[in-house]
Amino acid sequence: MRNEITFLQYGGFLVSSEIVTECFSCDFEKCLGACCIIGDSGAPLEEDECGLLERDYPKYSTFMTSEGCSAAERCGFFEIDRDGDIVTPLMRSANGPCAYSFEEDGKTFCAVERAYCKGLSQFRKPISCWLYPVRVTRLSSGLTRLDLHRWLICSCAFEKGQKEKVPVYKYLREPLIAAFGQDLYDAIEAFAPNFTPNYTPNAA
Repeated sequence: MRNEITFLQYGGFLVSSEIVTECFSCDFEKCLGACCIIGDSGAPLEEDECGLLERDYPKYSTFMTSEGCSAAERCGFFEIDRDGDIVTPLMRSANGPCAYSFEEDGKTFCAVERAYCKGLSQFRKPISCWLYPVRVTRLSSGLTRLDLHRWLICSCAFEKGQKEKVPVYKYLREPLIAAFGQDLYDAIEAFAPNFTPNYTPNAA
């Protein structure tokens, strides 16, 4: 049974307790990158990421498919989905792969991240992808809310996280710090002992 959800308020942030009580560890060998090809809209983008995608397009487009390049050139480097959110373009109008994805040896990869890993670009990938399974919501109050998102195609990642006893916030240490700073991560870490994890911690 899941713990009752509560929130840590730190500065301008509200952080769900599920980020410390639940576990996650991407199981790429099982999912094969399905998050890049399944969904009715693209990955959420921050406004400044649109400019970064345009700036680095020559650096990562060589890894994209011809269909992906056509979509990016037709739609632009981002589009607005039916909910009014800024997202990455899809290869097709709906339920298609992300324009920035490509397949290799039966697995789906991100062209933007491939360029970053090869040292060609300083932009790693959209923060929404890097932070998953945490979803970020900007509230009308001015606060930024961090919630845990559950997606069926990532069920194997939750199972692997449980097996390896890796809390979500620890798995996401690098992107959390990159996106929101060391102070927020330290606050989440200090917040964690107040809750019973949904796994048996390893002995110290």
